[in-house]
Amino acid sequence: MSVFLKRAYDPPAVADGRRILVDRLWPRGLSKAKAKLDLWLKDVAPSTGLREWFGHDPAKWVEFQKRYRVELKRNPAFEELKALTRQGNVTLIYAARDQAHNEAVVLQRMLRPSD
Repeated sequence: MSVFLKRAYDPPAVADGRRILVDRLWPRGLSKAKAKLDLWLKDVAPSTGLREWFGHDPAKWVEFQKRYRVELKRNPAFEELKALTRQGNVTLIYAARDQAHNEAVVLQRMLRPSD
């Protein structure tokens, strides 16, 4: 099973598999109909405090990843997400402009099967 990443503003595709929004906040200006999501798993997103501290500042990326991983270890929503990835392809949907520094990137790395 594969875990893909896609911005919420990019058009959906059949190859996306199950589309799961992993942001705590709904993407600005995007209708639910246009998003074509299968699930909004907002509880898997970083806590409000961590999200506000990070502010998508690449200089804080390394520390953000560490703090977010700690949050995920005790987060039941992450366990739910792991179970969903075992059922088939999943695309983690996020709204951030920065495609390299966002929570979906951290989630994708944590969901990869161990080699």
